[in-house]
Amino acid sequence: MRFDIITVFPELFSGVLDCGILRRARQSSLADIRIVNLRDFARDKHKSVDDRPYGGGEGMVFMPAPIFEAVEYCRGEKGIPECQVVLLTPQGTVWSQNLAAEFSTIPHLILICGRYEGVDQRVIDCLVDREVSIGDFVLTGGEIPAMVVLDSVVRLIPGALGCRESTINESFTTGLLDYPQYTRPAEFRGRVVPEVLLSGDHARIKKWRKEQALEKTKRARPELVTRKLAQN
Repeated sequence: MRFDIITVFPELFSGVLDCGILRRARQSSLADIRIVNLRDFARDKHKSVDDRPYGGGEGMVFMPAPIFEAVEYCRGEKGIPECQVVLLTPQGTVWSQNLAAEFSTIPHLILICGRYEGVDQRVIDCLVDREVSIGDFVLTGGEIPAMVVLDSVVRLIPGALGCRESTINESFTTGLLDYPQYTRPAEFRGRVVPEVLLSGDHARIKKWRKEQALEKTKRARPELVTRKLAQN
């Protein structure tokens, strides 16, 4: 799977791409991740990619030409037919596990990191397939949201985690939060691991985990329970 990330701050991604699952996915050729500097497509000696908005107002807006040319460069001459262009912006659809799963099936994603007051509307009208937000708050740019999208999608690529069940039995995949997890030692500072987890009875353990996931979700995210009941 290929990712092209268009940004004015390519240096922000160096540490993220060189660690953990993202590094292993790149090394094993499961994910081809390319960072594209938007300023490489500027048309003046100052490498300008933004300008003041028509109609007045504060801040700056990304000009259309550099983004159009950057996206065309990422697509290449032939391009990958199943390519989607995604703009990271507070105005987008809120990111979710379901969207991550959907995106993990798309062979080529081009992520545009918004910044300043946004991008020229013609970019959205003519180039962008999806607008995505990671929550109802504003960041200084789309680089961190792009990292969130990248990480959550790459880990769903078959083979990226090594264990297929890791992405099946976790929060949000089942519609509920994950159940409590324990490891050694069986007793720590007076607190013990629930007896059922030490019983070896897999049917009881499965039932206990399902009950615990439901109770945890009711306490922390009751709207998820309501949504799951509505779907059923």
